[in-house]
Amino acid sequence: MGQVAKTVSNAVRCICVKCPSYTLGCMLRGMPVNLKALAGGLGNAGHMEGMFCAFEKSRCINQDKGCLCFKCPLYKANGLEKKSYCLATGGS
Repeated sequence: MGQVAKTVSNAVRCICVKCPSYTLGCMLRGMPVNLKALAGGLGNAGHMEGMFCAFEKSRCINQDKGCLCFKCPLYKANGLEKKSYCLATGGS
C-alpha cells in the first residue's frame, strides 16, 4: 500500500472536499486548521481536515454519506487500497 506525501501539489489534487461525507459544517470548522497547515508547510502539519489519506481521519466527519476515494488522483497515483480515509484510522 502506498504512502501519500504531504505536499501542496497533492493538496491541490485532493478531492476530499467534493465528497458527500464532507459537510459544509466540517469545511467551516476545518478552515483554520487547514490554513495553519498550509502556512506552516504541510510536511510539518500534524492534522488537516482534508487529504485524509496522507494525514489522519477527520475530526468532524462521523457518517459515511458516500466515498470518492477510489476516484481521487492521489488514490490511483499512490496505490492506495482502503476507502473512507476520513473515517478510517491510520491514514495511508
